[in-house]
Amino acid sequence: MMTATGAGVLPASAVVERALGLSRADEAVVIVTDEYDASLRWAGNSMTTNGASVARRWSVVSVLREGPRSARVGSVASTSVDPADIEAVVRASEDAAAAAEPARDAMPLLDAQTVAVAPDWEQAAATTGIEVFSGLVADLSTGFDGADRLYGFAHHQVHTTWLGTSTGVRRRYTQPTGSVEINGKRGEGTELSSAWVGAGTTDFTDVDIPGLLAEVSRRLDWSARRVDLPAGRYETLLPPSTVADLLIYMYWSMEGRAAQEGHTAFSAPGGTRIGEKLTDIPLTLSSDPTAPGLECLPFVATQASSETVSVFDNGMPAQRVDWLRDGTIADLAYPRATAADYGVSPTVPVQNLLLTGGSSATLDEMIARTERGLLLTTLWYIREVDPATLLLTGLTRDGVFLVEDGAVTAAVNNFRFNESPLDLLRRIGEAGATEQTLPREWKDWFTRTAMPPLRIPDFHMSSVSRAT
Repeated sequence: MMTATGAGVLPASAVVERALGLSRADEAVVIVTDEYDASLRWAGNSMTTNGASVARRWSVVSVLREGPRSARVGSVASTSVDPADIEAVVRASEDAAAAAEPARDAMPLLDAQTVAVAPDWEQAAATTGIEVFSGLVADLSTGFDGADRLYGFAHHQVHTTWLGTSTGVRRRYTQPTGSVEINGKRGEGTELSSAWVGAGTTDFTDVDIPGLLAEVSRRLDWSARRVDLPAGRYETLLPPSTVADLLIYMYWSMEGRAAQEGHTAFSAPGGTRIGEKLTDIPLTLSSDPTAPGLECLPFVATQASSETVSVFDNGMPAQRVDWLRDGTIADLAYPRATAADYGVSPTVPVQNLLLTGGSSATLDEMIARTERGLLLTTLWYIREVDPATLLLTGLTRDGVFLVEDGAVTAAVNNFRFNESPLDLLRRIGEAGATEQTLPREWKDWFTRTAMPPLRIPDFHMSSVSRAT
């Protein structure tokens, strides 16, 4: 924990410069993130807790160069704000590099001629506090006067990241991230009904709390009648939030090297499935750091390499990537070294995801065209069963509803499902209008999504669940 004006706390840009100045490695990267967080909770129609915190996390990546494509890397992270600790972290990073195996992803670091220096490099971190929730609290209070019991959580983070390298790269970015979740409950015991809604935001000025409360009430109204159904395959409507949870997992699995080596659902004999058509609906799945309302970190900033990002790419600009284009697999994630190995262009995944190309239909209009099926409002506890097919399993929660003759007529028991997002894309019967949405399962890690509702003719409910 640190204080914003605490004595002896160096500005983040100064931490970067001091650490780089102390480095004895052939090359070095320093990343500092100042984090301002605020949160608010409520339960049983009463505010319960609120709080704010300030913290700093930073890391030093040392590179011992053995050749343009050969190097050893060591990375050490810290949360200390004591300037006296900087040299110890730098030395520990160098020691880690000396003991490391050669890095498979070694490449020359980017330089200042490739990446422009941030003009706001020395500016202080942006902040937040509990005052960001003032409008939300006023709107929630009207819901607290009702008969339904409301529970929920609002969270706002403002993270400012500075990234500097010994090759002259200097980048800075401020990332505001917010979300609100409302869970409504009605009844008791075996008659208990529960519904969840949520929204992502950057500053809470665009969150429609009255609209969210009205949707919770509507879903609880739908639960007045209950129907038990067996496991099986059902025509199923997936709202945007549910679609986001499934496609985020697919996005995380789109690793170029793993596909090339035959380890994933994106592998094909002799290569990958790039170019394979999944659906005749012209759907495009993209990530774009400049997408309006979903803006996110527009460059690589990582203290550790993975199959999708590399420490050697730190500072590399992120551009829009179409992972699917017009229903066809179009790209996979390739750090620079992997891209060079396979003769393709590097691609950078970022922290947003959009699916576009459906019709203008709303979820309500799709319900009105459904003779008989299920409305599956939220998912949770999603886990991978088979990476070769991207088969996932998970549970439904807080609202599975029966649709009959164009109307929602009852709540249905929960299920465990087994489905692959890739197979779902192949079987889409209808895609509606794209809208910004908050995933439920992955909200703690990924909040920026825009998805359409989808109609799946035969969604697989593999067993009945006791979840509520």
